[in-house]
Amino acid sequence: MYAIMQKEDEIMKRKVIQKLVALVSAGTMTAALLAGCGSTGGAAESAGSSDTAAEAGTAADGDSIPVGVISPNTGNLATYGESVLNGINLAVEEINAAGGVLGKNISIISYDDKADSTEGANAFNRLVGDGACAIIGSVTSGVTASLAPLADESQIVLLTPTSTADTITESDNYVFRACFKDSYQGKMAAKFAAEKLGVKKVAVLYASGDAYSAGVRESFDAACSELGLEIVAEESSSSTDDTEFSSQLTNIAASGAEFLFAPYYYNAAGPYIIPQARAAGFEGVIMGADGYDGTTESMLDDKTLYNNCYYTNHYSPDDTSDVVQTFVTAYNDKYGAKPNALAALAYDSAYMIKDAIEKAGSTDRAAIRDAMSGMSFEGVTGKFILDETGTPEKSVAVIEFKDGEAVWNCTLD
Repeated sequence: MYAIMQKEDEIMKRKVIQKLVALVSAGTMTAALLAGCGSTGGAAESAGSSDTAAEAGTAADGDSIPVGVISPNTGNLATYGESVLNGINLAVEEINAAGGVLGKNISIISYDDKADSTEGANAFNRLVGDGACAIIGSVTSGVTASLAPLADESQIVLLTPTSTADTITESDNYVFRACFKDSYQGKMAAKFAAEKLGVKKVAVLYASGDAYSAGVRESFDAACSELGLEIVAEESSSSTDDTEFSSQLTNIAASGAEFLFAPYYYNAAGPYIIPQARAAGFEGVIMGADGYDGTTESMLDDKTLYNNCYYTNHYSPDDTSDVVQTFVTAYNDKYGAKPNALAALAYDSAYMIKDAIEKAGSTDRAAIRDAMSGMSFEGVTGKFILDETGTPEKSVAVIEFKDGEAVWNCTLD
């Protein structure tokens, strides 16, 4: 009973904080207008900008606690970066409006990795030099994999909101994540195919040169064997950035598969893979993983092409729980949009860092790492305990496309 009352009290606090944030933002905008366009100095909010800080003050002045963010803010996956920064900035505004952490505001220092490993490493080194006490990032598994050894070497917490590749973190070190991992996600996709859809013959299309796509495919294949699903065709492309899949999809359409698992990102799924599969004559189910989040923004005009398509995800904005709806309302009020899973995971990540700093009682990097290890957390994307590798295991939402809209289908445990 105490836990329920405590949860309700927390939700009420968040709602009050969010109203306060809105008033403060309005006041800030008024002040900016009065000051005119010629003012200089101070730091800008990181959303919508490649390399910025979210609050005035950095480690140099000691007036705030600097937390770094690495995300793809430009390039093909810029939509992902925007969602992540939006979620983090919303959380930080709420945290600071409630009094901050250890009596100080959190300041966000954000750098753009352009979904490139070299750019990501450069951003990481800059953040270490800037004095960040912890880093949230990156978004894609490929970039985060290149950052993980740097985090251990520099002894600074690296918390990825969204990188699901199993190999991102396999030991109790400085690397953590807020999302489930690929082996769990691939297993749940196969479980959905076998138990919810009742199919028997499946096909796979994946990017052999991408850690995320290849990792999800590997776990899906293993689960198919356990669940009695027959893989009748398996095709690949070299990269998730490819745009021509007609040859592979023609082979899949001729294989007799009832279900196609194609773990790519939205920028390939929306304009290329799904329409080309339908054009090749494949009429069965098409399913992806969390990389499909954002596909509705890249669909072709004929939205019926996307019916009978699904993907696994970390949460659904249609969830009626108070904590989810409070977040959805606050996000929509601030950004005028419904938050996707990346925004939700990033929002939770900011609160995880906040909780770790509070538990550590300082901004010492090693103390924050110790506080993160084995963390118990409840947020928008679920309730979980980080395992020995710094990874949560939690429920999976299955999202379905219906006439161009992404809607919740079911939740798998």
